[in-house]
Order: sequence, then C-alpha cells, then structure tokens
Amino acid sequence: MRALLFDGASLSMVDRPDPHPGPGQAVVAVLGAGLCHSDLTVMRRPGDAHPFALPIVLGHELAGTVVEIAHDVSSVRVGDVVAGYGPRGCRICRRCVSGAMNYCRQRPPGLFPPGLGSDGALAEYVVVDADSLADTGGIDPLQAAALTDAGLTAQHAIGRALAGRAVPNVLTVVVIGIGGLGHVAVQLLVRLGIGQVLAVDVSAEKLTLAADLGATHVLLAGQAVEAVRELTSGLGADAVLDFVASETTLVQAARMVAIDGVISVVGVGSGRLPVAMHSVPLGTRVDVPFWGSRPELDQVLAIARTGGLRVDVTAFALDQASAAYELLDRGAVRGRAVVRPDRSTIDGPPA
Repeated sequence: MRALLFDGASLSMVDRPDPHPGPGQAVVAVLGAGLCHSDLTVMRRPGDAHPFALPIVLGHELAGTVVEIAHDVSSVRVGDVVAGYGPRGCRICRRCVSGAMNYCRQRPPGLFPPGLGSDGALAEYVVVDADSLADTGGIDPLQAAALTDAGLTAQHAIGRALAGRAVPNVLTVVVIGIGGLGHVAVQLLVRLGIGQVLAVDVSAEKLTLAADLGATHVLLAGQAVEAVRELTSGLGADAVLDFVASETTLVQAARMVAIDGVISVVGVGSGRLPVAMHSVPLGTRVDVPFWGSRPELDQVLAIARTGGLRVDVTAFALDQASAAYELLDRGAVRGRAVVRPDRSTIDGPPA
C-alpha cells in the first residue's frame, strides 16, 4: 500500500506491505483522512521530543470500509463503512468506562491514537481497534472523517462551555477562528438556538462562510473586541471559544468575555493566557477541552445524518497531502482539508 510517512523531519510517500489485524483489530480501506493543525504541531517538534517512536503515518481523522477483521471481532463486519474514534485509554478507569477515553489518566505507556503516535490514516489502509469504529450511517466518508475530530472537538467544547446554562436564546457566544473546527462550531451553536453567535476571523472569505452558516454577526479580528462589547451592551460574551489560541486571540478572548463567563481554549496555538485576579473578569472559567467522548461522536454523526451539520470539505489526493499541509499552515484551506487515498476523483483545488 501507499502511505505518507513522517520521519521526524519530512514527509515522504512510501510503499509498505498491506497490513493485517491483530486481536481485536480491523483493517480499514481509507476513504477519507482529515488534516489537522495538531499534525502540524507534531511535525514541528524536535525529533527527540516525541513520546513515540518514529517514523509514523499521520492522520487521526479517518473513515473508510472495513476489509478485514480479526477472528475475535464481532462489533463490525467486512464491508461496513465506518468512522474512527481516535482517543485511546486504559478501558478500565471511570472516564474510559463512560466513553471519555480522551481524559483517561491511566493510559498504558506506548498506547497512542492512530496518527498521533501509532500509524494513522494517510495511507490506503489503516489498522485500528475494531471497537473504536462507528457506523457512518450513510454519511459521505469525507464528511465522516472530518467529523471524528473537527466535529467531535467542537461538540465537546460547546457542551463544556455551556454546561448549566439552560436558556440558549439569551446567550452570546463568540467563535474565534472560522477554520476546520470553528465553522463546525458555528453550525452547532446556531442549531442550539444561541441568541447571538459572533464569528471572528482575519479572513473576509472565512467570515462569509460563517455568515452563510448562520452566524448572527461576523467580525474582523482587529475590531472584534469593541464590536462584541457593543453587541452585548458592554457586558461581554457568555462564552468565547478560541479555535486559534495564539497570544493575540487569547488576549482578545479575555477582553471579550463577560463576568462569570467561559473562555474555552480549543486551538493548539502557542499563546498563553495569564489567569489571576484582575487579569480576567471575575468568575471567569478557563477551559482546555480535548477531543471528545465516544457518545459525543455518536451525537455528531447523528446530527450530520439528519442534515443538521455539514463540514465544508476541500478534498485532496494522497499525493497532494504534503502540499495540503502547507496550505493549512498558511490558513489557505477553506473549511477542512480531507485526503482521499483511494485515488477517486478529487473535487478540491490541486496542490
């Protein structure tokens, strides 16, 4: 099979033997593999800073067709079209038992998610734990792949940020960064009936996308703090979801949020937010959500099946993945970049 290999310094296309499943595993022919800023973070680490062995195949957002299963697997069958739940955990702690492997505190050494430590989906085939696979229910595989992180992470962050706030139509929520995750968050917030969904970005094109998806107001980043204060009669936003997490956006978030509000640091940027008396409004809760739980993935897939959520996908061939990462790094991808390793027709821009 063809696979895109990261060796700690660069990406290269290689030929590898087709994989076979071990106990409890399935082999998936990949139909969609999402590209994420987390991948860029992995690629920028010094070679000796990785907690896992190199080289690896990246790609932690995946969907495809089951083509082989181990003898002890009954949760999926050959021919099933599936999406992969990425987080890995010990399976016995209370978080894992509830489906929240994303917050496992006892993950065994050497156990890593596909694409984030073990071989992932930027290949024609990938081996995964069979019980991590969810039925796509007929969703386009490119959509399903992106939903396993871009959709799941947005759903999880929103759920945590709005927990305990029972009257959505009086709330104001700011979404900073209308990229792969942010444009999904806008849709989920609109679907919840949030009173004001305020989209912030440096790109007019991405703000147009947010408006098309139902954002109440779209705000260029340079004027966003003042605009948020004006739109909330000086009170600020009940929640600010920062899908960038740069120094600039975190400062903006602290200036936008209301007393007793929530700042959710979802992005993997390198910014830092000072949190102390008088550095953020009184009662501010700063949350750092990570990925999401398996039940939340099922929720996101169900929303998409009913037409309530659609990822704006730009598709690339596997041979174009390196160039797609460069576009992602420049902020030049609209929505989510998804690689289609099966060599079928590509409807996105060529790299």
